[in-house]
Amino acid sequence: AYLTVSIEPLPPVVVGDAVTLKCNFKTDGKMREIVWYRVTDGGTIKQKIFTFDAMFSTNFSHMENYRKREDLVYQSTVRLPEVRISDNGPYECHVGIYDRATREKVVLASGNVFLNVMAPPTSISVLAADTPAPFSRYQAQNFTLVCVVSGGKPAPLVYFKRDGEPIEATPLPEPPVGAGSWAPRNLLHRDLDDTKVPKSLAAEGEVGGGQPLATADPPRGLAAERGPVTETIPETVVSREFPRWVHVAEPIYYFRHTHAPVSDGTVEARATLTWTLNPQIDNEALFSCEVKHPALSMPMQSEVTLVAPKGPKITMTPTRARVGDTVRILVQGFQNEVFPEPLFTWTRVGSRLLDGSAEHDGKELVLERVPAELNGSMYRCTAQNPLGSTDTHTRLIVFENPNIPRGTEDSNGSLTGHCGFRLVLALTLTVILELT
Repeated sequence: AYLTVSIEPLPPVVVGDAVTLKCNFKTDGKMREIVWYRVTDGGTIKQKIFTFDAMFSTNFSHMENYRKREDLVYQSTVRLPEVRISDNGPYECHVGIYDRATREKVVLASGNVFLNVMAPPTSISVLAADTPAPFSRYQAQNFTLVCVVSGGKPAPLVYFKRDGEPIEATPLPEPPVGAGSWAPRNLLHRDLDDTKVPKSLAAEGEVGGGQPLATADPPRGLAAERGPVTETIPETVVSREFPRWVHVAEPIYYFRHTHAPVSDGTVEARATLTWTLNPQIDNEALFSCEVKHPALSMPMQSEVTLVAPKGPKITMTPTRARVGDTVRILVQGFQNEVFPEPLFTWTRVGSRLLDGSAEHDGKELVLERVPAELNGSMYRCTAQNPLGSTDTHTRLIVFENPNIPRGTEDSNGSLTGHCGFRLVLALTLTVILELT
């Protein structure tokens, strides 16, 4: 008998679309059956997904997952109302007719088609690598933005923009590890100068007066230093610090793009943009990561603005600390949005912290059982990211505690005075009596 089978080719479809698989056939014989298969595991497994039996005029689904999802139309068309990523793959249509010579024999022919199911990215975010990270006044630093795009199939096209303009970047096949031809140089030595003392806490004229720093064999394109900027915030003192160097030349960007498959059939794409950070010109620069994908009608994007820390808001609890209280000094926020995430360091001006340590990391400093001796002590919170550093000072005022008699607590919060004297006297008399 004469029998030909073909399936109409399909363009890529998007998750959630309705798809119609059309199986066209020509024959001069009598129809026996039409069977649709989904091919998996590289063609080694064929799963029946739909069958039309001409003898009994019945049709049904063979897979529980596909039940009530296909409709057989005109005995040659299967419709998937809402495709999923799991529907991606090859399909086959097998048509059987009775042979003219004998009604026992069935002649088969088949056609195949590949259903390409695309999924648009579901999320996009821009992060800073290696954060929180400290600020360097005298040494240029490499800075890397990481764009993470999840949920797409196939892998999306990712690119960066600065202030709305596409960035021309040099492809970087391997991550920048170790010293390369583009690695920054140590520009100035740390001990040449130090102007970290806040202007508002020092006598007028004591802070660096803007004299240019000398260096042997200075790198090309360096300009004069910029002095520290100081501002006053109610109940705190804030000083800002900027680098002692500046690049005149345009930055050179390096770009790297990778993607990894996810178990659900999508991919996670990561794009990195690396360059030598110049806080003088990169501060308040707007960077965006954009994604183009065939399943998107317009690009997705995520934006970040590089900002140095400025004016942290510090609260002290309780506001009226008394002797023996536990005091918490906390950074609650900033006067502006800060990116990348700052690194916080606490110190006590002119002395060590209450626990004896030189400094404490984190957004909160806890002082347990504060003694009267801490009254008037000044605490410095340094908030820094690769773009700049901010020092905020706040003073601790400790009031007398009426529940604790005056002079009964030492600097460590332990009881002293008459009780302690009586205990020592009693122990001394006991030792003397035993010896005699």
